[in-house]
Amino acid sequence: MTDITSAKILILATDGFEQSELMVPLEKLREAGATVEVASPDGRPIRGWNDKDWGERVDADRRIADVDPAAYDALVLPGGQINPDVLRVDADAMRVVKAMVASGKTVAAICHGPWLLVEAGAVRGKRVTSYKSIRTDMENAGGRWVDEEVVVDGGLITSRKPDDLPAFVAKIIEEVEEGRHEPRKVA
Repeated sequence: MTDITSAKILILATDGFEQSELMVPLEKLREAGATVEVASPDGRPIRGWNDKDWGERVDADRRIADVDPAAYDALVLPGGQINPDVLRVDADAMRVVKAMVASGKTVAAICHGPWLLVEAGAVRGKRVTSYKSIRTDMENAGGRWVDEEVVVDGGLITSRKPDDLPAFVAKIIEEVEEGRHEPRKVA
């Protein structure tokens, strides 16, 4: 078991992340006492997408290629249409996602963020949710998709949209404090 105040959490993102889906977990998890770091492809600041236009920039703490998944207790994957679509073809990003999924550590994805879980082969046989437009992708990858604000299956957390953020963040804290789950298979 890991107390949230001693937890180290990684947010993986690039330009085009849904502004609230990165900022709310970043702020709320830090407020809860966790150390939270952001990794971007080149280690430079990234820019969010806010409603219908570009949003704020967020500083990155490191390059994704430099991330050691063993150093973190949890992984958060914000959505937005651009962000996960770019990251799911990034070899370094997928190395991190697959390692975190396989480890049994908490992995949380919201909105379109579960595309990364699909690419990692992590949803087969799992109860999951996502933004409604990628429901078919989740089901085609073997997930048992449900329309609920937050779904947990063996430490794998998924949520649908920004309105679900309070439940999403609360579940991240709960799962981190619960500790590692059974290691999971990835593609």
